[in-house]
Amino acid sequence: MLTYKYTARNSATGQKVKAQVQADDERSAARLIQEQGLAPLSVVLQKSAGRNFFNRIKTQDRVLFARQLSTLINAGLPIVQSLRMVQKQSTSKAMQAVIGDVITDVEAGQTLASGLEKHPKAFNTVFINMVAAGEVSGTLDSALERLASQQEKDADILSKIRGAMAYPVIVVFVMLLVVGFMIIKVLPQVKLLYNGIKGAQLPLITRIMLAISSFSVHYWWVLLIILILVVVFGSRWSRTLGGKRFTDKLKMTVPLIKRLYMKMYMARFSRTAATLVASGVPLIQMLEITGEAVSNVYIKESLDKAIIQVRGGKALSDALTDDPNFLELVPTMLHIGEQSGSMEAMLTKTADYYEKEMDNEIKAISTIIEPVLMIILGVVALLIVAAVLLPIYGLAGVNNLTI
Repeated sequence: MLTYKYTARNSATGQKVKAQVQADDERSAARLIQEQGLAPLSVVLQKSAGRNFFNRIKTQDRVLFARQLSTLINAGLPIVQSLRMVQKQSTSKAMQAVIGDVITDVEAGQTLASGLEKHPKAFNTVFINMVAAGEVSGTLDSALERLASQQEKDADILSKIRGAMAYPVIVVFVMLLVVGFMIIKVLPQVKLLYNGIKGAQLPLITRIMLAISSFSVHYWWVLLIILILVVVFGSRWSRTLGGKRFTDKLKMTVPLIKRLYMKMYMARFSRTAATLVASGVPLIQMLEITGEAVSNVYIKESLDKAIIQVRGGKALSDALTDDPNFLELVPTMLHIGEQSGSMEAMLTKTADYYEKEMDNEIKAISTIIEPVLMIILGVVALLIVAAVLLPIYGLAGVNNLTI
């Protein structure tokens, strides 16, 4: 179906109405508008919002959508009017287009959650299910407010991890540029000094680097093709189940980063679960949604096993006890929450604890990475200096013998 943007006049009040409608063609769109008691003035096909990399919906867009909609609904405004106001206030064209589609669906009698569900790239399962739970329980404003807070926390976690990884990536990139310059521009000049000198032979390390230099200069296009193939096929492979299992396992086993990622997964699980429990989502459904939200194959498999045990009458804390994919504090706090009837509070405290622990891990990793990078830079610098100076010293020795 196509989306049409229309301007119509309300037959009862005489006011102009601007909105969107989905139909197979312009005539069908006009008929749907008339069925709503409106007289269409203009009906225009809505062009695609261009939801590409440069115009995608960001986390901040979703946070603002949830928080603004929560405030307007809490103030007593009807859902459609609230959505229209949020649409006008949004600065993202992609988000405006999505909200326009949602308005059309809600005006057609669908629930807000059903409208959001048609846009999986904009709203994940956690978002949709919390909205659905809020609509059923009559606490949509509270559910949206919790969603905004949860999305902000999740984005903050990812931002801290990316920030911690930015420094080493920049250093390595600069190091590669310097090494490339030395190998391609400087070392060939050293080779020229040896040309025409009988009995003079370049040191092994210099010959190796010159071979790399020659290959890079004459067959750079091969390296470029290999790089493109690695990036394209590596990206596709990482999205397959096998690739995801491999990368997820690495995150949970590599010594330097495994504690950071495990604490991130525990914080994400606890925060998402607490948000869903607070919104009244049933336990089994909460585990299913959280398994998707954590974004780790192995933790999802653990939660799938826990679902089977919970359905059999076992407590969630007992089902996760001794599970290698969960840190010990999680089942312990779940047990306290189950016994005291305060699971939401215990999960929130667990999330707060692991988020603070993540900050400590990021600081520790940053402290370790700096000296490691200095050592690597020192070794690389030593190899480059050796490749340049050894031939010069060797050339001086040959000249002394000649004299």
